[in-house]
Amino acid sequence: MPSFNLGFLGFGNVNRALVRLLAAREAELRDLHGIEYRITGIASRRLGWIADPNGFAAHELLHEDGIRKVPSRAGMPAPHQIQHHVRSWMEAAKVDVLFEATSLNAQTGQPAIDHLQAALERGAHAITANKGPVVHAYDELTALAARQGRRFLFESAVMDGVPIFSLFRDSLPLVQLHGFRGILNSTTNVILGGMEQGLSFDDSLRRAQELGVAETDASDDIDGWDAAVKVAALVRVLMGVKLGLNEIQRMGIRSLTGDAVRAARTEGRPYKLVCRARKVGDVVQASVAPEQVPLSDPLALVEGTSSVVYFETDIFPGLAIFEDNPGLDATAYGMLADFIRAVAK
Repeated sequence: MPSFNLGFLGFGNVNRALVRLLAAREAELRDLHGIEYRITGIASRRLGWIADPNGFAAHELLHEDGIRKVPSRAGMPAPHQIQHHVRSWMEAAKVDVLFEATSLNAQTGQPAIDHLQAALERGAHAITANKGPVVHAYDELTALAARQGRRFLFESAVMDGVPIFSLFRDSLPLVQLHGFRGILNSTTNVILGGMEQGLSFDDSLRRAQELGVAETDASDDIDGWDAAVKVAALVRVLMGVKLGLNEIQRMGIRSLTGDAVRAARTEGRPYKLVCRARKVGDVVQASVAPEQVPLSDPLALVEGTSSVVYFETDIFPGLAIFEDNPGLDATAYGMLADFIRAVAK
């Protein structure tokens, strides 16, 4: 039975949830899919570059004191920090599969692109939850993966672990996607909901941050960048068109006042940050903007951290995917599913 060395680049909430999920599903991975694994590398800004080819136990990695509590291994020094390039870390950890979950750089996709490229060049499968590389380097990373006989997969990049990309790739071959619309940014949805309940914009943002829904700097969400990157990723992979972020008409929710948001809800036309894309010939027209949505539209019913996307195809005039208030396990599951896709025979 093959055993794979796993490296985790970024060890925040998503990759920690993935470690827990791997441990919980270890028996099923072995018995149903013939997959065994060792976690041999962890890298983050807080921990540095840490590797042990003999592997770490999940409970060690998730201990409140983290990797510092990991004991020495027989025949090896204690897991060591490698203070230089990610390639050296992957070599020390003998990484076969890289799980990349670093912060989004909407404008360039870096340094995540370089990390994924390094993994593929090493001969490892590259799995990411990061949208940036899909938007800015999908062609290059996909071609490199093919040359190396490895997989570049990214199911968790949009709508957590909901199988959007694999749905079209594996279950809807030859279906032509004409367009889509949806609500793809949960932070703005939570903020707008708080404003409808009487909070000011700033107070609603603060509550979202306290709940862990919004980042300390939520500018990418508020100004529509996160949603725009998701639109560009869907357009690139599902519609076959490379769409620059500057080609997407983008407006965030920063200018909306509490009075305006509450008035819209009272009128039965609540505000939502709506993502749209439509293919016209060889061109895709796309936008991200707050819109007043009538209550007769299912988008108006999307609350909290839920998301929805409606696809229009040549075969299915309307195909919807709805995600109801997901947790971190949903994002982690997308990466787990990609792992199985990459290595299962």
